[in-house]
Amino acid sequence: MAVTSSGTAIVTLPTDTQILITREFNAPKHLVYKAWTTPELIKRWWTGDRGEATVVEVDLRVGGTWRYVMVANEGFEVAFHGEYREIVPNERLVTTEVYEAVPDDFAVNTLTFAEEDGRTTITLLVEHSSKQARDMHVDSGMEGGLQEALDKLEQLAVSLG
Repeated sequence: MAVTSSGTAIVTLPTDTQILITREFNAPKHLVYKAWTTPELIKRWWTGDRGEATVVEVDLRVGGTWRYVMVANEGFEVAFHGEYREIVPNERLVTTEVYEAVPDDFAVNTLTFAEEDGRTTITLLVEHSSKQARDMHVDSGMEGGLQEALDKLEQLAVSLG
């Protein structure tokens, strides 16, 4: 089952518990990785056009944690946190992700960076514990914000070059 994508990221649902996101960036993978993992850079792209990042904490080591908080344009706060399970710089990140409004559930995110001819393709597999949790994530409107955020991430990564 595919989800229609209005931006350049492709979002599909390979299984009842998974969301798969792929997107190509016109930047080398070390710059995309840097923008993905550096707190002051994350603040510039992570919210898309949906609000302002107020907290971006990154302890980039296996067993380290991350936490992002944004105040949405509508005035409410949205927060996520997780733990780094695997880190291969410029290649792969595996993290947990907890939406703090639903603290009893978490997803496992596997992000890979592949470069060809100076362009980077990221592949992000989000694995939820249940179809209900996956569907809640998809139905949250995440794709619109994701498209905006990844567009900003690309602009940022290109500007770092």
